[in-house]
Amino acid sequence: MANRMISRKNLGSLRDILAYGEKLFIESNLFFGHGTTNAWDDAVYLSLFALGLPHDSSVSLLDRIPSEDERSRIFSLFDKRVETKIPSAYITKTAWFFDLPFFVDERVIIPRSPIANLIHQSFEPWVTNPNTILDLCAGSGCIGISCAYVFKSANVVLSDVSKGAIEVGEINIKNHDMAGRVEILESDLFENLTNSKFDLIVSNPPYVDKQDLLSMPPEYHYEPKISLMAGDDGLSFVLRILRDARDFLTEKGVLIVEVGNSRSALESMFPSIPFFWFEFSAGDAGVFMLTRDDLDAYSELLG
Repeated sequence: MANRMISRKNLGSLRDILAYGEKLFIESNLFFGHGTTNAWDDAVYLSLFALGLPHDSSVSLLDRIPSEDERSRIFSLFDKRVETKIPSAYITKTAWFFDLPFFVDERVIIPRSPIANLIHQSFEPWVTNPNTILDLCAGSGCIGISCAYVFKSANVVLSDVSKGAIEVGEINIKNHDMAGRVEILESDLFENLTNSKFDLIVSNPPYVDKQDLLSMPPEYHYEPKISLMAGDDGLSFVLRILRDARDFLTEKGVLIVEVGNSRSALESMFPSIPFFWFEFSAGDAGVFMLTRDDLDAYSELLG
């Protein structure tokens, strides 16, 4: 710690501080996958939070000379990140999704779904002006609330089995002034959604298999296991969704689900089902689409 403190005294500009943070995070073997993908971006994220500046601040700030108080706040966050391995989004209580800030804490997983890419495209050409949208296994509510920004006349329902997630979702509905348009329900998947029909069901359910969970970096173990683990093959929730979703979709309804690296297990289980797999420019994968007609056609296989 002494050598660390000595080297910090020689840091002048924010650029120097960020370069130091980048090196510190790399040497500390931190994992980046909860809103940032590398040590530099993680250092930037924490520094801008410490300075009370927006995440899209100008690069001209790199030449700024932080005050002693500002330096202290930045280094305090750096140290907490290194010493605890807590993801930065939990440290700041803020995660960015669809270019929007969402409140998060350890009651919900940190938003990072590639489904954000589909929302940016308004789900076109697969979905057209949905009137009713369900964000199933909503967690923070980021997917459903983001959809409400895009489809301004749609009614959106957030659903989650976790009481803690419901509490966080309510905070985000309030923060985004969506109380009149976004509803939140506590439900074990479709259990409490009786008689509801949706043009679009979007879900990022738990899909991590037991072995993957055990091998994950420390950062993941701050997230609620209920939001990650889905049995030995990662499919326990996805199979229930596939079984029941057709009863909650309108005639032209669409189901979109993220399954991550459980894709191969799902395809092996149902080789004859024509899952449509989205391709994303950033290399993300593991998000499929099925229509109500698809689910009807293969209902015997799905149970």
